[in-house]
Formats: sequence, C-alpha cells, structure tokens
Amino acid sequence: MDKSGPPQPGFIPPSGSSPPPPYGGGPPPPQQNVIIVTTEAYGSESRVMTCPHCRQNISTRVETESNTKTHLFALLLCIIGCWPCVCVPYCMDTCLVKKHYCPSCGVFLGESSN
Repeated sequence: MDKSGPPQPGFIPPSGSSPPPPYGGGPPPPQQNVIIVTTEAYGSESRVMTCPHCRQNISTRVETESNTKTHLFALLLCIIGCWPCVCVPYCMDTCLVKKHYCPSCGVFLGESSN
C-alpha cells in the first residue's frame, strides 16, 4: 500500500534550499524599543538631566543616607572606647551616600558615595 500518488490539490513542494520563515510566514514580529542607560557619575550636588523613565528635563533631588560604611565606622568608634563620638560618622559627608531621584516621577537614578 504505497501512498505515493499525485499530490493533494494546493500542495506546494518545498524548495530544497530555503527553509520556511521562523515566524510562520505572517507579518514580521513588532519591533521593541530598548532604552540603554549608561552609568553616569553622580556627584554630591543636584544635577540637570533628562529622566530616562519619564523623559522630563529635571534637576535631580538628592537625599543623603547612611550606608554600611557609616555603620562600620560608628561600630569601630564604639569598640575602641570612643562611644561619645559614635554619632560623628552620621554627620560626615564622606561617610554618607548621596542618592539621586527624579522629582517628577520619583524613580531612583543613581548614587554617589565619597
């Protein structure tokens, strides 16, 4: 029972060298927009820029926060017996990190640690 006979109506034999399109022969897939954000140096002062999230021209909002370095210096002062000076690292700019935010949409943009 050999089933080799005439092809079915509407059958198009494949050409030997070109594979079928990967997306099924329909329209091409839609293009996706990719935003590439480069690492920029943020200082301790507010900076004028275009927010990559909301596309507004802004001057960044800077918030100063303590980090691990701040807590380690405070712990070290406590360990060596200078417990009255434990609050000093929390008042020094060199022990704090400056975080930049967009004032329009509130997204975190970057940070600067001295």
